[in-house]
Amino acid sequence: MKAVLSKVVGGPETLVVEDIPAPEAKPGYAVISVKAVGVNFPDVLMIEDKYQAKPPRPFSPGGELSGVVKAVGEGVTNVKVGDRILANTGSGGMAEEVLLPANRLWHIPDAMPHDIAAAFILTYGTSWHALKDRADLKAGETLLVLGAAGGVGLAAVELGKAMGARVIAACSSQEKVDLAIKHGADAGVVYGRGPFDRDGQKALGALFKEAGGENGFDVIYDAIGGDYAEPALRAIAWEGRYLVVGFAAGDIPKIPLNLTLLKGCQIVGVFWGTWAARNPEAFAKSIDELLELYAQGKVKPHVSERFPLERGADAIAHLGSRKAMGKVVVTVG
Repeated sequence: MKAVLSKVVGGPETLVVEDIPAPEAKPGYAVISVKAVGVNFPDVLMIEDKYQAKPPRPFSPGGELSGVVKAVGEGVTNVKVGDRILANTGSGGMAEEVLLPANRLWHIPDAMPHDIAAAFILTYGTSWHALKDRADLKAGETLLVLGAAGGVGLAAVELGKAMGARVIAACSSQEKVDLAIKHGADAGVVYGRGPFDRDGQKALGALFKEAGGENGFDVIYDAIGGDYAEPALRAIAWEGRYLVVGFAAGDIPKIPLNLTLLKGCQIVGVFWGTWAARNPEAFAKSIDELLELYAQGKVKPHVSERFPLERGADAIAHLGSRKAMGKVVVTVG
C-alpha cells in the first residue's frame, strides 16, 4: 500500500510517497481503509520536529481521518467490517490503510461525507474543549476568535454561536472575515499580517478594543500567538478568560503579567490531545456531543481544498502558507 512518509527532518518538500507493508489486525485493533485525512497545523510542525509529539521515523503525517473498517482483531465489539468511522490518530493517517485501537473509532452517519468527517474531530474537539471546558463560555458573553477563518478558528466561531455567545472574528483579510461571518460570526476585524513594531501593536490593540466595546471580550480564543497576543489581551474584559490554543504566527509570545492583574483575568492553556488521553470518558462524551451538533446542522466543517494522497506534501505546504481557509483534506482512493 502507499503512504506519505517523513523519513528526515524538514519541510513538506522532504516528504516522499512509498509502498509499505499493509497492516494486519491484532487484538483490540481494527484495520481501516482510509478515505480522507484532515490536515492540521501540527502536521506542519511535526515533520520539522517542532511539535510536542515526535513520532519515530519513518512516520506518516495526518492526525485525523475517516474511512471504512476493513478488518477487526480479537475482542473488538464496538465496530465491524464495513462500518464508516472517523478517528483521531495523532499521526499516521496519510496512508491507504491504518491500524488503530478500536476504542479510538467513532461511527459516522451515512449522510456525513468522508471528507467532512476527516475534517471534524481535531478542530471541533479542540475548540469544544477550549470553549466549554476551559473557558466555560456562557450565553450572552462576547468571544473574540483570532485566526477565525482557519480550521480551529472557524470551528470556534460555529461553536461559540451554538453556545449563545456574541462572536467577533479576527482575520488577516476581509475575505477571511466574510467567511467567518458566513459561518455565524456577528462581526469581524481585519488585523493585517505581522510582525508588528510597538506602534503597530498599539494600533492593533486599539482595533481590538474598539471591536470589543466598552466591556471588552469575556473570552479570547488565540490560535495565532506572536505579535497578536498582547494587543488582544489588552482588550479582554474584567475577569475574562484568554485561551492559549496555538502559535500559527510562528512565535511564542511573552505576555506582561501585570495585564492579568489589571484585568483580573485568566490565561488558560488548551492542550486537547493530552486532555483527551487523560480523560477518555469525557473525551468520548465530547465527540458524541459534537456529532449531535452536526446532526442538528449547527456545525459543519468548511473544506476549502482537497488533494490526492500522492500530493499530501502539497496539502501540508498549502496549510503552512497560512493562505488556506477552513480545512484542507487529503483524499485516498
